[in-house]
Amino acid sequence: MKKTIICLAIISLCSAHLTHAQEFEVGTNVINGGISFGGDFGSYRTSSQGLGFNVSYERGIWDVPGPGVVSLGGYLGTKSYKYDYIGGNDKWTYTIVGVRGAYHYTGLEIENLDVYGGVMAHYNILSFSGSGSYGSRASATPFIGGRWYFTENVGVFAEGSYGVAFFTLGVAFRI
Repeated sequence: MKKTIICLAIISLCSAHLTHAQEFEVGTNVINGGISFGGDFGSYRTSSQGLGFNVSYERGIWDVPGPGVVSLGGYLGTKSYKYDYIGGNDKWTYTIVGVRGAYHYTGLEIENLDVYGGVMAHYNILSFSGSGSYGSRASATPFIGGRWYFTENVGVFAEGSYGVAFFTLGVAFRI
């Protein structure tokens, strides 16, 4: 038992520098890089879909009562869908460019955790090959997510939304 306590104390002391990351605050800058899963293309059932890839940036802009911080930033993502049928196939590739605003709730007092939700206004740039006619369009979607920092500047994140897909996992870099 003594050896276990001593080992835990040594591990805690050696890793203390890994656990001092602050919650999201005014002036914080974060870059996310993620892989997205799931999604659909309107009312069509697709034969296959690729993984979505996206990057986003945000900066803490102002404190708000609640407690919390509002951030603003940008988003860029892409994802492809394919529909096979007798006589051919159709393929849609979306490139999404957006502006995001989020509220980061800082009242949990859980060190290294950043939880947030917000809205993204975006433009879906469509590249289409096949039969039919489809076009690019503007849209807005809500999102919710969280980041867990395992060092002062590097963490992981998970986000539910409809950027390029329903669910995104990735790495977050605080700069």
